[in-house]
This record gives sequence, structure tokens and C-alpha cells, in this order.
Amino acid sequence: MNYAAEAPAVWDPAFADADDCMLSSDQCVIRARYYFVKGLVEIPVIGSDEMFSWAVWVSLSRENFSRAVELWNTPGREFEEPYFGRLTTDLLAYTPTTLNLKTNLHTRPLGERPFVELEPTDHPLAVEQRTGITRDRVREIAAAVLHCAGDGRR
Repeated sequence: MNYAAEAPAVWDPAFADADDCMLSSDQCVIRARYYFVKGLVEIPVIGSDEMFSWAVWVSLSRENFSRAVELWNTPGREFEEPYFGRLTTDLLAYTPTTLNLKTNLHTRPLGERPFVELEPTDHPLAVEQRTGITRDRVREIAAAVLHCAGDGRR
């Protein structure tokens, strides 16, 4: 019920040794110019209390990234205003691409990944976030993710 991207789409493994780049399980910096935080796009499963989620990367401005990092381990951080960002994970189960979809990143209590709220557009991912998905759609997504993993794609 959850699929995760290990890094933003623009991450290159060659960045791992660079002094101005960093990739952790929650945050990423590229060339000290591009900033990313991992969050969850949550989609209700119709007829169930379960939630399907995509763990995705969202680009943030330097200012918003700095603020998010400053509050990362601070109780009460969930009261922070959401940060505007763009999705930087290409979810291959969707057409057109999910890259650069507008988002608001909502910080949650300590120990919880931020919530990624997609701009309410007609993009299939945004529609699914608003209206939910069926169990059949969950199986469809699982098959697509497994197929892409088998091709070596992410």
C-alpha cells in the first residue's frame, strides 16, 4: 500500500561523493542549489479505512528548505504553514508525467513524513488524491511498479 522513490528524479549517483550534495532518507541537496524533502501523497482506498501512499520527493525553495530543516526535530512543527513545491518524482504509473506538478508540503508531528497535497488539477494523480481509488486500481499500480522495476526504471 506504499511505494517509495529513493531519490528525486534529478539525482545522479555521481553526486554522492560531491561536497555540495547530500541524500538522506528524508532530505536531498544537489549542488547547494536544489533542495528536496520526501513526503507522502496519500490516496484513500474506496470502501476501506486504508490509505495508499506514494513516498515522493518535492522540490522546495532554499528558504523553505532551510526552515523545514530548522524545525525537523522540533515538537509542534505541524503548525507550520505548508511549503510550496513541485513534485520531483516521476511516477510511471501515470500519464502524463507527474514531474513538476504543483504541491503544498504539510509538515506533520515528529516521526511522521510530511503530507504532499497536490494542486487540484485534472491530472490523474491529483484526481485520485481527491476522489480515492479502488482495490483494482491498487493492483493495477502494483503491476505497473513491478513492471517498471523489472525494466530497471524507477
